[in-house]
Amino acid sequence: MAMFEALRKDYSDYLQQCFKIADVITFQKKCVEQCANESDRKAAVDQALRDTLLTILIEDTPENVGSLESYITFCIELCRKDLATVTMPVMLLGDIFDSMTLDKCEKLFTFVENNVVVWKEDLFFSLCKNNLLRMCNDLLRRLSRSQQTVFCGRILLFLAKFFPFSERSGLNIVSEFNLENLTEFGTEKAEDVLEQITKDEDKTENKIPIDYNLYRKFWALQDFFRNPNQCYNKMYWKVFSAHASNVLSAFSSFKLEEQRSYPTTCIRLDSTMEGSHKETHYFAKYLTNQKLLELQLSDSNFRRYVLLQFLILFQYLNSTVKFKA
Repeated sequence: MAMFEALRKDYSDYLQQCFKIADVITFQKKCVEQCANESDRKAAVDQALRDTLLTILIEDTPENVGSLESYITFCIELCRKDLATVTMPVMLLGDIFDSMTLDKCEKLFTFVENNVVVWKEDLFFSLCKNNLLRMCNDLLRRLSRSQQTVFCGRILLFLAKFFPFSERSGLNIVSEFNLENLTEFGTEKAEDVLEQITKDEDKTENKIPIDYNLYRKFWALQDFFRNPNQCYNKMYWKVFSAHASNVLSAFSSFKLEEQRSYPTTCIRLDSTMEGSHKETHYFAKYLTNQKLLELQLSDSNFRRYVLLQFLILFQYLNSTVKFKA
């Protein structure tokens, strides 16, 4: 025990000196000279890395995030020299995220994203993947899905880039669906609304009338997209086929609106707005008001979303899937 404490103290001093000048070679020489046993040396270096990290965190300067990035990079090089345990960079990152505010976490996460190639190296991937997943899940638990949407999305995109498609933790092996994702829409016929939206302004066009029947069929399809297993029932499949045919016919009878292109000089953004709010719009659910259906049918983006749902459902029905017993 006394020997470990002595190594820990000496390695901490060496580490702080060599980190300032980014000299991995000198640190390696001093470590090997002082302790020939690899397991004892790694244990002492690991603890020295934690001790030095604590010193950096206590400083809490505006440049603190940059120092932490350099420190993790230094730790990665130590792992490549077989001086530290391979999982140490990710474990240190987890400790850092636990001790920082969400604003600083968001800045530091850029470093994690930029080094996805490093985490996917053979040296790190198999041993670090669980720690990285745990670190990201801990971050997601701290975030608000409605207020920090962009940061949540960045974390999920990072995990998608990091893990291969064959990773079991990212696969829906038993074909489960989010059955709680209900799409609510009007169940009562609104006469005044329907009279207004079914007026044919252009007599030359042969449009399918947008009545309550079409409105009901259109939004009823969301229940099949939510739970495609209903399509295996003969009666439900007939309902789905009829609704889908009517909706696709409506798509073909309505012209798409031209996408307007606005010159960048005409766009003015409030400089006080946060960067994330300037570029992103968050819509949690579809808008299902009857008055909007005609506009939605003419919207190319809206059609694309619905057609993509059709594609996902058809691919699911054509694929070999396992059902949860």
